[in-house]
Amino acid sequence: MIASGLATTRDIHEAWAWVVVISNGLAGLWSLGAHQFPVLRRRALWWFVAAAQSTVFVQAGLGAVMVSRYKVPLPEFHAFYGFVAIIAVAIIYSYRNQMQHRLYLLYGFGSLFVMGLGIRAMIISTTVG
Repeated sequence: MIASGLATTRDIHEAWAWVVVISNGLAGLWSLGAHQFPVLRRRALWWFVAAAQSTVFVQAGLGAVMVSRYKVPLPEFHAFYGFVAIIAVAIIYSYRNQMQHRLYLLYGFGSLFVMGLGIRAMIISTTVG
């Protein structure tokens, strides 16, 4: 039963990594586009950014379950990039009031940074073993 749960959790964690990368990449591009083209400034952008950045927390939770419940060893620096992504989301959110005049740039580059962290974590996990 544990092996089955581990396989399922690992499969979801691996697939969800793509959700993190693609959604944050799209959120970043949309935000940068909205900075340049006002027609792209929609309420839906902020809902999409929030959903994309929330995927990071789901991914970290899945990883934590794999480590704590199933005792899966972590590749070196893999968890580091996950924690940095969480911190990045928190920093981006905390700067939203100070950066009102550059809000689209903040979320655009911030979301692309989170995407890059996700890619780096994926590369590290595939090069181990």
